[in-house]
Amino acid sequence: MLLFAKPIARAIESAFVCNRCGMSVVGLEVPHAHLHLVPLDEADDLNFTRKKLKLSPEQLKAAQEKILHHL
Repeated sequence: MLLFAKPIARAIESAFVCNRCGMSVVGLEVPHAHLHLVPLDEADDLNFTRKKLKLSPEQLKAAQEKILHHL
């Protein structure tokens, strides 16, 4: 997973204004392992108890395209 995540994390760091890309393996709600890659400015940005962002499909697509552009 880490070999796959590294270039994506670098693309996230290039696509968004952030100090670095954080990584967390969480997800008790699903029966498989998955990795969260999160643009961070501070360690608390990985706090998954916060209210989730509500993004439109268009905003999610734009974020995807920014990341893909930097891969």
